[in-house]
Amino acid sequence: MAYHRTVIDLTLLRRDPAVVRDALARRGVDPSDVDELVELDAAHRLLLQHAEELRAEVKSLSRQVGQARKDGDTARAEELQLESRRLGDDERHAAAEADTVAAQVRSRLLVLPNLPDEEAPDGGGEADNVEVFRWWPGKDEGEEPPSYEDHQRVAHWEIGEALGILDLERGSRMSGSMFPLTEAMASRLMRALTWYSLRRQRGAYTEVRPPTLVLTETLTATGHLPKFAEDAYEIERDSLWAIPTAEVPLTSMHRGEILEEDDLPLRYCATTACFRREAGSAGRDTRGLLRVHEFDKTELFAYCTEAQARDGVADIRERAEQLLQGLRLQYRVLDLCAGDLGLSNARTFDLEVYAPGVDRWLEVSSVSWYRDYQARRANVRYRPSGGGSPVIAHTVNGSALGWVRVWAAVVETYRQPDGSVSIPDVLVGYAGADRIVAADVAP
Repeated sequence: MAYHRTVIDLTLLRRDPAVVRDALARRGVDPSDVDELVELDAAHRLLLQHAEELRAEVKSLSRQVGQARKDGDTARAEELQLESRRLGDDERHAAAEADTVAAQVRSRLLVLPNLPDEEAPDGGGEADNVEVFRWWPGKDEGEEPPSYEDHQRVAHWEIGEALGILDLERGSRMSGSMFPLTEAMASRLMRALTWYSLRRQRGAYTEVRPPTLVLTETLTATGHLPKFAEDAYEIERDSLWAIPTAEVPLTSMHRGEILEEDDLPLRYCATTACFRREAGSAGRDTRGLLRVHEFDKTELFAYCTEAQARDGVADIRERAEQLLQGLRLQYRVLDLCAGDLGLSNARTFDLEVYAPGVDRWLEVSSVSWYRDYQARRANVRYRPSGGGSPVIAHTVNGSALGWVRVWAAVVETYRQPDGSVSIPDVLVGYAGADRIVAADVAP
């Protein structure tokens, strides 16, 4: 059973397990987990070697049986044949044992986190993330951070209900809790945000409309399976999964292919519906649009070389920040510590927008570098321009942006004293209006 293209680089694990052990310890992984994996991998290779040796002996005996029959030595031929059958049984048993250990190795590898980037801050969790940048309208002109008025300190679900554009009750009636329903200008504003983003990626990122239902191996390639199966929606009858992000199908666009280095980076952009069960979120951030099961999101993604990866992260981060600055929303950027990185991530920058109505920083984008972790699982390689064997690609991606939370921040930030909501200037052309008022909703 092959498992060499499922996760972290096994060559590194075998050559220098201490490097892997120390790197994963920064993420809170017990060093003994790495040691046990190394031992299992060594045992698997010994079992494979033993099975191959037995197989070679069986082949040799088969040749000897043939020669004995040719020489007319029937007794010798039967004796050798009995020995061949015995060794054949031993070989099959050894091969089955090797497969069993290989499955154990693979199952451990599939849930083993990526090695964190050396530049990722140390820390064990969310409290140790480092704020590296903050922006607000007027900052570039030397103005102080904004102070929000009382009319802006109203939660978006109350604003939406008062204007008749956000109906959480009907959404729940149709699909259950945490499935919002938007109406009239709320829907137009959500769509305007999508067009606003896609327009600004034109020419730099190739727009893709991927499927929103994918195979198990597609979700496994990004690291969402098997570890996060409880957070995903599975359609068991068809062996399909609803995607939690467009990152999933984009990572597998070139699965099993060998790209050309001269074509890298390959940049893609996709807006899709995203589905997340949010297991374990009961009673936590579940009001309004803070945490929902279905939402639209625009994703930027790139296949690249290791040398191109940091520039790829910087480009996606800059594009996401430009969108927030265009909307004139206050936001901050967090450099996630090693202990708070996602399973597949080597480095992540979170963009959080400030929503005055809920007085919260809301994550609207995670811009991440995965090294070759995901591409190794998806078996995406590139042929070096200078020649040589194919190399596993690197992947980077980030949201631009997650619209339900941006929508919430816009509605709260732009709420007016009379209860209406001004539409940001950059969205007026897409929304076809500059204000949301209750009268916009037909009775």
